[in-house]
Amino acid sequence: MEQIIVIVGFLGAGKTTLLKKLTSEYLEKKWNPVIILNDYQNANMDSQQFLDFLEPSQINALNGSCICCSGVTELRTQVNNIPERANAVTLIEANGTTDACELMGFLGVGLKEQFLPPVQVSVVDAKNWQKRGYNNQLESNQIQVSSLIVLSHTDGVEESRIEAVKGDISYLNPSATILLWDELKTSDLMDLTPSTNKPKEKMDHHKSHWSSCSVDLPNPYPSECLKKVMSDIPESILRVKGCTRLDDDEHYTFFERVPSGDVSLRTYYGDLITGPKLLVIGPGSDPVLLEKIIDESKGSLKYGGKD
Repeated sequence: MEQIIVIVGFLGAGKTTLLKKLTSEYLEKKWNPVIILNDYQNANMDSQQFLDFLEPSQINALNGSCICCSGVTELRTQVNNIPERANAVTLIEANGTTDACELMGFLGVGLKEQFLPPVQVSVVDAKNWQKRGYNNQLESNQIQVSSLIVLSHTDGVEESRIEAVKGDISYLNPSATILLWDELKTSDLMDLTPSTNKPKEKMDHHKSHWSSCSVDLPNPYPSECLKKVMSDIPESILRVKGCTRLDDDEHYTFFERVPSGDVSLRTYYGDLITGPKLLVIGPGSDPVLLEKIIDESKGSLKYGGKD
């Protein structure tokens, strides 16, 4: 029977990076993975990052809905449409505001007999754990029914902080295995079974249903303009990401700003079927605001020789 692994975690914790790591390791071991990505805005953009090592038929994107509530029926349909195959595993990445407890209760109902009961893996940003203010409840919810918890963003974090985070997690979910990022291997997933832990409190998930939007970006786009855009987007917007060509680069660049404010760039070598986009998630997401910020970046840097 085919294992289903659901990856959850707060915005920017490292879910997509973990999905890439696991997918690559499964392929090296001659497994046949299928992945499903969920996002409020344009999951197809994230899915393109996997085309370097997966066939399009192995990648599914679920846009514009949350898989723990409005999107769970579509998610279940996508899973049930996955064909049977040898050495099979299905990996699902939930969006960063998912009520992980509700998701596992809903997803396991109505799946075909080819699948084992889904198991959940959480990614926890050790540096920023429970420093989310209003969103601390959501972050703690996302670890309470996980069978395995992976600590990310541990570089430069004191050992006492890591141990404190482990203690918090163990209090909320005493049955979970906790591993540091570099300790995790696909073999750790083989024998996972669904968590039997009971959540300590029920969350009003709709409080975490944030607004989101996307707008087109110029192609190419000056990197100095992008820096200004990333700094001018309000902090209330928790996730910023997108893709376009920068300066005179031949290839596209994916860019991302996580809730901590850190910005990362990485090259993408394929064609961008979604077109150059800027996507945001969080309170205050507004396409009019984004377009204004983009226009101001052009004017301040005399983009294209015009104000």
